[in-house]
Amino acid sequence: MTPAQRRAAVEWLRECYAFSERRACRLVGIGRTTVRYRGTLVTDEAALRERLRELATERPRFGYRRLHALLRREGIVVNHKRVARLYRAEDLAVRRRSPCPRDLLARPAGAPIAQGAMENGEAEMRARNRRIRAHGHVRGAVILAR
Repeated sequence: MTPAQRRAAVEWLRECYAFSERRACRLVGIGRTTVRYRGTLVTDEAALRERLRELATERPRFGYRRLHALLRREGIVVNHKRVARLYRAEDLAVRRRSPCPRDLLARPAGAPIAQGAMENGEAEMRARNRRIRAHGHVRGAVILAR
């Protein structure tokens, strides 16, 4: 039996048979505090879900923690664990950043990232007529260039 069913049984015993609360609770096998407990009403969860979805679309890089902070600033008092549960239930996730376009333009087309950076650095060092050490190994030996 669920606690709600046991509460109903205690209430029925008290009304029909004029049992005391103690006696009815002992007979049903439920604690007196459980019988007296009145749960809190759940607030409108649909409105909270909607607002969470709106905030997530406005700020796709925010996770549930930062969205919880925004909700608190708006005056919506809600537990952070509840926000996390709703965030997962709505299939929301932090959107990953796409690669920065200037990183793709800085190197020659088709060249590996390290090669383009090495050529630029090597040309600069040769312009200064200094000895440089390359950051690559060829057959176990460090390459030195002039």
